[in-house]
Amino acid sequence: MSPVERWLARALPATPAERAAALWSFAYFFFLLAGYYVLRPLRDEMAIAGGLRALPWVVTAIFLTLLIAQPIYGALVARLPRAKFIPIVYHFFAFNLLAFWLALHLGVGTVTVARIFFIWVGVFNLFAVAVFWSFMADLFTSEQGKRLFGFIGAGGTAGGLLGPTITIGLSVPLGPTNLLIVAVAFLEIAVFCVYRLEWAAHAQNGPHPETRQLGGGAFAALPELIRSPYLIGVAGWVSLLSFCATILYLEQAHIVAATVKGAGAQTRVFASIDFAVGILTLATQAFVTARLLKRISTGMAAAALPVVYVVGFAVLAAMPVLAVVMITQIVQRWAHFAIANPARQIFYVVLAREEKYKAKNLIDVVVYRGSDAAYTWVYDSLQILGLKLAGIALVALPVAAAWIGLSLALGRSQENRAATLEPAAAPGD
Repeated sequence: MSPVERWLARALPATPAERAAALWSFAYFFFLLAGYYVLRPLRDEMAIAGGLRALPWVVTAIFLTLLIAQPIYGALVARLPRAKFIPIVYHFFAFNLLAFWLALHLGVGTVTVARIFFIWVGVFNLFAVAVFWSFMADLFTSEQGKRLFGFIGAGGTAGGLLGPTITIGLSVPLGPTNLLIVAVAFLEIAVFCVYRLEWAAHAQNGPHPETRQLGGGAFAALPELIRSPYLIGVAGWVSLLSFCATILYLEQAHIVAATVKGAGAQTRVFASIDFAVGILTLATQAFVTARLLKRISTGMAAAALPVVYVVGFAVLAAMPVLAVVMITQIVQRWAHFAIANPARQIFYVVLAREEKYKAKNLIDVVVYRGSDAAYTWVYDSLQILGLKLAGIALVALPVAAAWIGLSLALGRSQENRAATLEPAAAPGD
């Protein structure tokens, strides 16, 4: 075999049919996140243009927008088959980007457009990624997910490294506004990958039930969530993820603001964290994740992230300094993307098809963003009560410890559900 074939065989232990589906999934996630990471610096710049004092209201507006968008998405999913509604979602976002590009070029309400764009990116990020992982949960079995989700996730990590590189290189010669067209191109390439992925999944065995519409109602996601203890547990897992991530992010913001002077130096700190996370995650996803998920349970993999938080909060409580918060941030994001997130997506594989697209989207989008907003206020309340950074870290520590127990319980439940399902012969079965 050639060096590339040897690397692929190590990184992607799969049958030929699985390999084709996994490679198209890798490309789909790569272009999707490349487009998003082209937009992230524009979002941050427009946040400044829109006025920093307006940011709390803008964040609240993101959550309210998601509440409105969720039933619209639910109606779309109910009425159209997967092969149609997924491209429609991304075409819609691409059309929005063209509208933003036109408005910015014409100079129409620049401040207002900047604020709307900030809200839009917050909605796009969660929806685009949630739809992707719903597709993956629908396409692959639990056993396949353990082998393939790490490699597929590496596509997104690689795209996340390419996006800002393009922005750095082209923002001056093209102008920031014209980068919106680059993001549109990436989104449309991602849609092409969706079509090829459908073909790869169905080519071996002909048409599948996934070609039919899911049915149900636009508001079916909430009843699905409420009546399922398993889904409530997954929602709790996502909410605890938001709690720990929010507390650590705000701890980081306070420590960096207090110890690192100057916008340039602060930006360099954040960029260093992003770069370290990207390199570590990509290497792990490409060569380690699949082997690790085959050797340990899904629950143990999901519990790796709260274990990192328990250790990180304990050390932060003793030493709330820059080096500790940076290391904790790097390790937790690496553990999240490379280990815990693939496990979390495997939680969804054992759901009914309607739940994979409706209840999953409700959890990953609305529950997650709502938790972000709520826990920001919790952090502010703890500060009002007089707690310093070390004290807040101590408060967060037992919450992270409880999260470990929930991870293990969900892992056992997922494995029991998976054992009752018939293994698919090929991707998409």
